[in-house]
This record gives sequence, structure tokens and C-alpha cells, in this order.
Amino acid sequence: MAGPEGEAGGTVVLGERELAIGFRLIGMQDVREVTPETAAREFQSVVDSGRAGLVIASQSVRSALSEAQRMQAEASLEPLVVFVPPPSGEYEVESIDALAKRVLGVTLSIPK
Repeated sequence: MAGPEGEAGGTVVLGERELAIGFRLIGMQDVREVTPETAAREFQSVVDSGRAGLVIASQSVRSALSEAQRMQAEASLEPLVVFVPPPSGEYEVESIDALAKRVLGVTLSIPK
């Protein structure tokens, strides 16, 4: 669970209202509601602050990011950025193999 807002290494959640409410209900402290217009700016603010160890963001936030921000999110380990499905609508899911490669630097595929 996240520590107090602003704590180094804490968890920040970025998403639409429904997602934010869900994370607040389970006790997350630093939850930020964003809109398509504010998502990229809020994402950059969180990443630039250096205070988050983990950023949990909705797929709708990912869609609002510029190509450079998406590349930054996918390559980042500090903070680790994980995109989660929105409460409704279509979404992309990162495969376990791709996530392991990005986070751990290992491939889970078994050679044939």
C-alpha cells in the first residue's frame, strides 16, 4: 500500500474517475483523477518528481501520452510504470513475456 503522498518510492495511481474511486476504496493514498486533456501533463509531473517507485496508470492515460512519453514509460524501471485496463471499454494487455522482458530483462519464451 502506498505511503503518505510525496514519499519517495511510493505508488501513484493515474486514471479516470471510476478507476480512481476503486483504488481509493482499497486504501491507496496518492490517486489522481485525470482526463484525456490532463493525463499527459500529470503523467510527466509524476515521473519528473522522482518520488514514485510505481505508477499505475489506466490504458486511457497511455492513449493520451505522446510517443516519447510512451517510450519513456515502457523503458522506465524507476518509476516502474504499469498500465491497467480501464473500468470499461476496449484495452490492450501487456503479455507476461513482454512485462518480464521489460522489468527483469529476461525472456520467458522456451526455445523450440
